[in-house]
Amino acid sequence: MGNFVDRARITCKAGNGGNGCVSFHREKFVQNGGPDGGDGGNGGSILLHADENLHTLLDFRFKSKYTAEDGIAGSSGRCKGKSGDDLIIKVPVGTVVRDAETGLIVADMDTPGETRTLLRGGRGGWGNMHFATPTRQAPNFAKPGFKTAVHTFQLELKTIADIGLVGYPNVGKSTILSVVTAARPKIGNYHFTTLTPNLGIVRRHGQDMVLADIPGLVEGASEGVGLGHDFLRHVERTRLLFHVVDIAGSEDRDPVADYDQINLELANYGELKNRPQIVVCNKMDLPGSEENLERLRAHVAPMGWPVFAVSAATHQGFEALLDEAEKQLETLPPVRHFTEEALPEDEVPLTDDFGIEVEDGVYRVTGAAMEHLIESVNFDDEESLNWFHRTLRRLGVIDALREKGAGEGSTVSIGDMEFDFID
Repeated sequence: MGNFVDRARITCKAGNGGNGCVSFHREKFVQNGGPDGGDGGNGGSILLHADENLHTLLDFRFKSKYTAEDGIAGSSGRCKGKSGDDLIIKVPVGTVVRDAETGLIVADMDTPGETRTLLRGGRGGWGNMHFATPTRQAPNFAKPGFKTAVHTFQLELKTIADIGLVGYPNVGKSTILSVVTAARPKIGNYHFTTLTPNLGIVRRHGQDMVLADIPGLVEGASEGVGLGHDFLRHVERTRLLFHVVDIAGSEDRDPVADYDQINLELANYGELKNRPQIVVCNKMDLPGSEENLERLRAHVAPMGWPVFAVSAATHQGFEALLDEAEKQLETLPPVRHFTEEALPEDEVPLTDDFGIEVEDGVYRVTGAAMEHLIESVNFDDEESLNWFHRTLRRLGVIDALREKGAGEGSTVSIGDMEFDFID
């Protein structure tokens, strides 16, 4: 079990955009060449790739922090900075990615070979060549690149299979998988021999059916008892369940009571209560199986689920079972794809979304847009300062400061910069 990991937590950060350049063209015999500062390069993005060769999230135990390259700052001669390289994170097919803070599903990597953008790199800032106008021919300021935030994600591996084999430990699920597919799971005559989901493929009439042997459930599995809680997530995508029962009651158990208890755990877990199922009565080669089979058939009849008697030990009864499974899969919905929601963009436009806090006579203007604005200002340049003041007035910051009691000469703080209030 140490090599099978189906949950992991990672932190990711896309690259920051490079800063725009402040530069003026210099050439012999050319006095005023004009601004030629280039734009900064875009930051690298974080990409996810669904790799068919991966079957566990074990690698994320050893590396959990991922950062893409930052964009390079622009340079003179209208040269744009180099964009940062994207960072590709490979995950197993079936990995669901949640934002750790909100719990929202942001990616469901259920298609083999699929590559998706998880976090987009920050845009590079504009160089001063963009800010030249007929009345401002020598702009001495440029835009900084957009900064990106660190995000934490929860990865969950949810096995992709058409059919999931569920039931109590030691009822023969792994043996059935080895009989009907080419899979060779570890098999032993004791509980919890199976510690990880095992997959196998059945090919019938030119069609493939993927089966998943889910580790045995126990009473209270949906609440975290035993191994069941860790692996019930692997049943979520299955289109059909093989509910395997030890019909001989070979461990002094009652097959009917076992059947009801497993259904209760499936119902308690969430959306599995109404998942179509076929009841597979295994160990028909043992004494007492015939009597228990009749009792279970009568018990299941009101539910409408088909019941099949098989013996994994003697390889009997599986043709009819697989025929029924094939027929049902033709009409059942495809493998479940989890609904995704997009993360909000890290890039912050200039908006009127800001706050003002007053502490010890200092008026602190807060908000990501305000912090980005202050980074755009060259406080040694009069043109840049005038633009900064006009922007504050246009966004309503000046009026809001006045309402909070700020007057001529009051100290105003935005980010790491402090300056006097000028009405």
